Amino acid sequence: MRYEVAHGGRVHNVEVHEIGPHTYDLTVDDGETVRIDAFKTPRTVYSILIGARQYEGSVDEREDGTLDVHVGTSAFDFTAIDERRRLLAGTGETAASGTQQISAQMPGKIVKVLVSEGELVEADQGLLIIEAMKMENEIKSPMAGIVSEISVREGDTVDTGAPMIVVDPPESE
Repeated sequence: MRYEVAHGGRVHNVEVHEIGPHTYDLTVDDGETVRIDAFKTPRTVYSILIGARQYEGSVDEREDGTLDVHVGTSAFDFTAIDERRRLLAGTGETAASGTQQISAQMPGKIVKVLVSEGELVEADQGLLIIEAMKMENEIKSPMAGIVSEISVREGDTVDTGAPMIVVDPPESE
């Protein structure tokens, strides 16, 4: 999984690969890859082993999404945006107009289609649920309109950029 992590006024690209239970390879800004063993203890403290050094830390999320990370006696503030959230943010953040083709923002499997062709939908109404990166994500309509085409069915797998649903503007009143 890739993350953009903001800390100290700089944005870093962090790549995390799960190797096994509690074991990850971590790379920051295309630098050296570090193997990390980490697991959450019953006290909501994380025990982290990097090489032969052990650390204990905690992570608390504030209302604004900033993460308070405490390692030993040091405290850090981070803002992290994972790849899934960054890709999904492009599915409807701005007001859309005209015919909108909703395409897959990442490879995945269609879990459920929530609308039918010809159905009138509202802006931000759920159109379908796609499983991607081990998470189920509801894809919403970028505008009010009429579903004119559905190119996928439940159980289909889609690649990035694959057309899924077309929403036309509502007929003029």
